[in-house]
Amino acid sequence: MASLIDRSSVATGNSLSHRRALLALGGGNAIEWYDWMVYGLLASYIGPLYFPSGSSVSETMSALAVFAVGFAARPLGAIIFGTLADRIGRRSVMLFSIGSMVLSSLVIALLPSHASIGVWAGVILLASRILQGLSTGIEAPLNSAYIVELAPEGKTARFGTVISIYVQAGIVGASLVCFLTTSVIAPDAMASWGWRIPFAVGAVGGLVFLWLRRALPETLHGQEDKPAEPARVGQVWAEVWQHRLALLAIVFVVAGAQALNYTWATGLPNLARSAYLEDPDTVFLVSTVAGICVAALYPLVGRLADRNRISRTFIASRLAVVPLIFIVLAYQRPGMAVFTVVMLVGAPVLAFTMGLYNTVAATLMPTSCRVTGVGLGYAIGVAGFGGTAPYLLLWLQDIGAAWAFPVYGAVLCLLSVLLYVLVLRRGAVRVGS
Repeated sequence: MASLIDRSSVATGNSLSHRRALLALGGGNAIEWYDWMVYGLLASYIGPLYFPSGSSVSETMSALAVFAVGFAARPLGAIIFGTLADRIGRRSVMLFSIGSMVLSSLVIALLPSHASIGVWAGVILLASRILQGLSTGIEAPLNSAYIVELAPEGKTARFGTVISIYVQAGIVGASLVCFLTTSVIAPDAMASWGWRIPFAVGAVGGLVFLWLRRALPETLHGQEDKPAEPARVGQVWAEVWQHRLALLAIVFVVAGAQALNYTWATGLPNLARSAYLEDPDTVFLVSTVAGICVAALYPLVGRLADRNRISRTFIASRLAVVPLIFIVLAYQRPGMAVFTVVMLVGAPVLAFTMGLYNTVAATLMPTSCRVTGVGLGYAIGVAGFGGTAPYLLLWLQDIGAAWAFPVYGAVLCLLSVLLYVLVLRRGAVRVGS
């Protein structure tokens, strides 16, 4: 079967080891996810300061609405910077991505509250989240494309899960820093200014990996096979249109994974803190432990996928999610024991879902339009279904229709499998490694 993964696009003469390249690439990805997730985890602190209304649930939902708006900027980021990455190269766009995230996180860390500057506080917060959305709109798909082009033959899934480990490190790091911050700082101080500390930590950490990324090799064209001029914008988009079924498949491959990811990473923790008034320290601790469990399972996911074919592992694991997602219905009232069980049972589900979706998405597009196609599909999937998941979870719980959320997640997973199989049958995706 024809392969869309062209290893010849990997730059020759690369003096960096794969390990160092993975550190620079994955570490930057970890910082991106850390900065992005910190906002979701601290939404219950941010809401009262920037969207005061007198209701803790309403304030948290307003903050989560801004969280969701940030996702809406992802398609624009994917369109603009994905096209640039497919025309002029991967490395410069990766530097922009992490630099933008560092800047926006620093702004949020220093931003005055509504009490100080009025509605402008919310406006600037929203603008910062939009900038983060533009950045993250290209970060994940660009990393996915880069790994597929960099990985040695037969190790595509394992390289992909290494990046997933870094992603999980960013998510776990966000939970851990929030846990440590709430443990050390008094509740009143945490609500007033302590919540800013995790944002500042992310901004400083991002500078380190911004420096490391400067030495990454270019993978769009080999050094000896560089074209005389970049591909035209129209040419890139014509190829994306030619692979439109694959683009639709990418949307739902990403949607199923990210709906689960944000449910467990931000939705359930915010439900616990704002609706059920659970202890924040314990909530952050449980979230951190669950995240560590997910990361520990990623190497197993990569080995299984490379050994049994990426496609087979993806389909089997995605179908297994359908019944398992209904575990969220167990958490219908306050109780840290039930919350802990739901979070830990979700860990293996998340590991197989999040460990493969990036690699699967990247195999659906050819090298010449990979970042644009994966970026657009990724952005639509995350913006439409991932970023809205925490809000949807709290809203359905609030109106007494909690049962509808796992049904929604199950439908997304089934659609992703159906579309992926349709692309497989057309012979347009590499199924082995």
